[in-house]
Order: sequence, then C-alpha cells, then structure tokens
Amino acid sequence: MGGAQFPGDNDVAEVDAARDGEVDRRDVGKMKHGCEHYRRRCKIVAPCCNQVFPCRHCHNEATASGDRHTICRQDVEKVVCLLCETKQPVSQVCISCGVNMGEYFCDICKFYDDDTDKGQYHCIDCGICRVGGKENFFHCVKCGSCYSVILRDNHQCVENSMRQNCPICYEYLFDSLQGTRVLNCGHTMHLTCFEEMVAHNKSKPRSCLLCIATRYSFRYLGALQRLQQGLRGELSRDWPQVQPLQIVQHPNNIAPCRFIRKQLTFNRLIRQQHIEKKPLTEPI
Repeated sequence: MGGAQFPGDNDVAEVDAARDGEVDRRDVGKMKHGCEHYRRRCKIVAPCCNQVFPCRHCHNEATASGDRHTICRQDVEKVVCLLCETKQPVSQVCISCGVNMGEYFCDICKFYDDDTDKGQYHCIDCGICRVGGKENFFHCVKCGSCYSVILRDNHQCVENSMRQNCPICYEYLFDSLQGTRVLNCGHTMHLTCFEEMVAHNKSKPRSCLLCIATRYSFRYLGALQRLQQGLRGELSRDWPQVQPLQIVQHPNNIAPCRFIRKQLTFNRLIRQQHIEKKPLTEPI
C-alpha cells in the first residue's frame, strides 16, 4: 500500500543471470525500486497498523487525512522483499532470494537505501541516520543535532535549537527531510523557508524572527503584568480575570508575535469595556 514504485518490478532476467554467476545476486534490482523518498528493494510492515508501505514517510502521508498516526523508525520489525515478496524480519539481505534490500542499511533505524551517493551515516548522539557524509558533519551536544564541520567552534549555540519547529512553516526541524539554515544568532529554520523569506523581503533580514519575538515578549511582559494586577483590583469578582501572557508555552500554531498582538488586543478590550461598563467578551 501507498507510494510509487520505480520501473523494474520484473527482475526475472537479472535473477536468472545471478543464478548463472553473470552478476552478483546481491545487486539484482539495485536502484530500480522504491518510492519518491528512497530507492530500496523492500517495503516495510507498519508496526502500528500492520499495513505494508514503501517507507515510513509514505505511511505518514497516507494516514494524514484519516486516522493520523506516524511510525517510529526503530519500531519496524518486518519487511517485504520486492523481488520475491517474502515477508521477513528486518535484515539487509533477503532470506529467500539473497538480494541486498538496501545498499545502505542501518539495523538501528531499520533503514534501507540503494542511493549511497547521499552519503548516509548513523549519528549515535542524534539516534537517527543522516545524509551528507559523516566526515562533513559533527554533532553539537548543546544544539542537539549534527552541523556542518564549517560551523565547528564557529556558531552560536542555542539549547536544542534543532529540536524545535521551523518558525516559518512549523515543521519539526530535527528529522525533517529538508535542508536547514543556521542563523548567526544560533536559531534555525528550513533553508527553503529562509530563501523565500529573503526573496519576500527583497533583502537579507536583519533580525531573526525568534529573536524579534523574544524581544517583544519581554518588552510587553511588564506592561501586561501591571495591567493585569491593576484590573484585578478594579473588576467585579464575577468578571473573568485577564489572562496572563505565556511566553514559552504559546500555542504551537500561532507565531509568538501574533500571539502577543492577540493578547494585547484582548487586554485592550477588557480595559475599554471596564470603562464603558459593558459585559466582557471572549478572547480573540
């Protein structure tokens, strides 16, 4: 179920050639199978729903519109060989036809990929496989992710900066398939999101969105708290109190600056209605 498959489903000729010793059996069907995400010669059996998918991303996309759930890559226990359709425990070589189900194989992530030009490697500290070549990256413990060696001792560390959502598209950065841009301040966002933001602003932005949000958060925090304390003593007891500003735990689907504006608007309405002696409205 799910995902596309590249041409080459019928590898009978190559299998016969392998039997005759003309080609290495493990290379049969290499780079001819897979989905839009990976080239591989097997499908995974989703441990959550017991359905067969080309990869975990195909599974997550297929379930996004219905019973939404995702696969933890380390939980995969069964795969199906695409050449002989044998269902079997996770391993690199098919127990039936003897082909490599993935030229690159990680038994920790249960990950297969025939396209080794990506330079796949497993980072023990990240706990997942990454691309780009192990020699080109190092793991920054404080930032919580692998960064280019160019940034070694040459970037501003921010605690778990990669274990956050992109401030533009809100996709989780740590295991995103998209490239990431590390800003001078240490905050991160998708490279494509950064480029689109630059193109929209017609110039390189002078400030990080997260830094701006933080600055405005602390700028208005004192005023909001003073307003709240003042209104608590003036409003009648049966009126709801002003909601305090949440700096860290603001809603994930609302940008910090937008959240602050909504909070300020609500507080403004409370003050105005208190003056006009009108009933209190709900938050925006």
